[in-house]
Amino acid sequence: MISMKRLPHTLTLAAVLIAVWSLSALAQQPASPRFSRDDLVFFEEKVRPLLHNQCLMCHSREKKTSGLSLETREEILTGGNRGPAAEPGKPDHSRLLQALTFTGDLKMPPTGQLKPEEIAVFKHWVEAGLPWPEDRTRVAQQTPSTHWSFQPPRQSGEPLLKDKTWPRNSIDKFVLARLEKEGLRPSPAADKVTLIRRLSLDLLGLPPAPADVDAFLSDRRPDAYERLVDRLLASKHYGERWARHWLDMARYADTNGFGFDRARVMWRYRDWVIHSLNQDMPFDQFVIEQLAGDLLPNATLDQKVATGFHRNTMINEEGGVDQEQYRIEAVFDRVKTTGAAFLGLTTGCAQCHDHKYDPISQREFYQLFAFFNNQDEPSLQIVRPGQVDDYRKISAEYAVERLRLQGDIAQRNQEIITLLPAWESKLRAAERQSLPSNVQAIFKVPPAARELAQVEDLEKFYKESDTEYQARLRALDQFLETPSDRNPNQFTAMVLQERDTPRPTHVLVRGDFLKPGVKVWPDVPAVLPPLEKRDTSNPSRLDLARWLVCDKNPLTARVSVNRVWQRYFGRGLVKTVEDFGTQGEKPSHPELLDWLASEFMRQGWSQKALHRSIVTSATYRQSSKVTPELKERDPENILLARSPRMRVEAEIVRDIALTASGLIQHRIGGPSVLPPQPAGVTDLSRGNLIWVTATGPDRYRRGMYTFWKRTSPYPGMTVFDAPTADEATVQRIRSNTPLQALTTLNDEVFVEAAQALALRVIREAQPDDRARLRHGFRLCLSREPDTVEDATLWNILSQEQERFRQKPDAAKALVPKDAPASLVPAQYAPWFSLARVLLNLDETITRE
Repeated sequence: MISMKRLPHTLTLAAVLIAVWSLSALAQQPASPRFSRDDLVFFEEKVRPLLHNQCLMCHSREKKTSGLSLETREEILTGGNRGPAAEPGKPDHSRLLQALTFTGDLKMPPTGQLKPEEIAVFKHWVEAGLPWPEDRTRVAQQTPSTHWSFQPPRQSGEPLLKDKTWPRNSIDKFVLARLEKEGLRPSPAADKVTLIRRLSLDLLGLPPAPADVDAFLSDRRPDAYERLVDRLLASKHYGERWARHWLDMARYADTNGFGFDRARVMWRYRDWVIHSLNQDMPFDQFVIEQLAGDLLPNATLDQKVATGFHRNTMINEEGGVDQEQYRIEAVFDRVKTTGAAFLGLTTGCAQCHDHKYDPISQREFYQLFAFFNNQDEPSLQIVRPGQVDDYRKISAEYAVERLRLQGDIAQRNQEIITLLPAWESKLRAAERQSLPSNVQAIFKVPPAARELAQVEDLEKFYKESDTEYQARLRALDQFLETPSDRNPNQFTAMVLQERDTPRPTHVLVRGDFLKPGVKVWPDVPAVLPPLEKRDTSNPSRLDLARWLVCDKNPLTARVSVNRVWQRYFGRGLVKTVEDFGTQGEKPSHPELLDWLASEFMRQGWSQKALHRSIVTSATYRQSSKVTPELKERDPENILLARSPRMRVEAEIVRDIALTASGLIQHRIGGPSVLPPQPAGVTDLSRGNLIWVTATGPDRYRRGMYTFWKRTSPYPGMTVFDAPTADEATVQRIRSNTPLQALTTLNDEVFVEAAQALALRVIREAQPDDRARLRHGFRLCLSREPDTVEDATLWNILSQEQERFRQKPDAAKALVPKDAPASLVPAQYAPWFSLARVLLNLDETITRE
């Protein structure tokens, strides 16, 4: 029997039973050849109870806090994120003893220090070499997760249905099966005008032209809708529309972020995304090139440009920052973005500690970190054949203009040398007393006795108040910093490039770059299928990219099709688009999600094929009208018994106004542009960017090409919930605020659009007010006005016509500068007022 007096005071009944069982087992088995029987008895009597009661609640195999389990000797020697927990025979070198004695930065257990006699037990145990029964040294394999998203997608058979007439494809069968189970019916199909507008906004981000609507209405062929879908998918604007979604996740911006927030040349990556989507690059290749295009055999220039995906991280150029710290911060962002964009997991939660909910340890976070820890970040020169002469000409012109502006500054510097004494001599006593104290102190020193630093300080003060000098500085800044296709820097692209000498990767204790822990190598979380390496060296980013899109990975295809589904229906089949982990919501239609994921892979990862299968379904074609029964039973439309009604995204709000007005410029790609914005917005942030508003065609480019400054983003889009691009965004919010209505009424962009829309209505429609009213309505909403709408708008128009007949001067103020000379202001102004109303309608900026 065990003497109770010999057991530590903290021993519980459960521990007593464990100890009794262990000693009984020892009596029946020969002692380990490595340790004496007395050592093993000491372990069972003294050490194991303390481990059980004081340590294993946080450091078990199931809950490896800081990556450390103390359940076996092997795990203790392997250690956690800080390294081995104990070194046999060397208690002074063992982290376990340092923690228990509160002599290191760790103090364990967190409830308070153990009694001296208990610490002595651990110390004696380490001195003895960590005796442990041989049969307890084996580490059990990690228990596979039973969470649904970590299981391979299942290809279940199509469900049996009562109604076999409604479904148009397999998507509909899964949706209808759930509706029938709930005792609901799908909504009727939307009318053809609604369908073409819905398709055009969803696939292109642009409203259809009235002529396109008329052509679709008159097409009586049974496959007219499918033909329309194929035509839109083939449009060059498809790539723009779906690139905007992807750029949210890629955290695309045109500046570096943080306080200094200087401009960067990033648009070539944006062009690569647009082109790749238009060419329907298979999604697996789309992923591989963005994560590791530079590592592909004989990598092309475009494949290297694709690695700009992970150059979209912010860069801190503030003075005094530790560059290594912010390099590591950028790698943290890449791990987090990779997890969100492809795995739908909150990997960033494991940066400082084991994930609290998902089976991702801190060590595994840094194994992922290791894939992205061995890159340089160069800017690659992009001068293609056929561009050489243009590049050389632009470079020469740029150099000449820069020298000219620098010469203007140098000339003014020379002038100030002679102006300074005269300025000082003319200052009155009262003026001197109003100057800064350091300047007053310099004036007290005779000019001939002043030191160089004093003279330079005086010149600096003078230049700060010298308008001619400041204007020249501003002109140079404007030339250097304003985005322009006449700048040779536009012939570059920010890319990733693997280093010849790998950086070692360590677990960073608590995420602190100054506290490296145990060394780790590139690998993927154990809960997911193992990584397949192509050679004997350490795994590379290319191995990781291929693993993400391999058919054994249960997450990437699911996450990707769910994100696409969300764009069409306002809600993913998994509502928590960013989180497929244990804290995320379960799929509303699990069989449909798995079918979509499996089909996505089976069809060669074709994104256009995925889009086509969704938009040709009866589910997609339903009306968005909500019956009282559906509103009560399914307010979130989880069951998909109708089509959603959603306000369009920020960029499309602008694009609709520009399209309806006829102002929009459809050039694809190129540098970002500077459309009108409220004065002084950019001045509120640091950086040398001077917002020189475009006056030519660039003024009316699509919203996705607007220059995006992280610290002062374009206000006309942030008001409609455009993300700042500081981090990956997988789902935008949709708000409804008075500022949005004020923007579409009064912002310069929308005022110009209303002016142009009014001119277009007068120019294109028959010279009849009724015909003009209907034409303006169709340009904005695609459909004809109903009786009530027609009467309401006619009343507004009549009132405005009477108002401007009485106030002709007010009408003149509304006429745009480029209006034809023959335009009569009093006749034009009422249409401008009506155009503002049309552009401000809720339906104008809504996807029905």
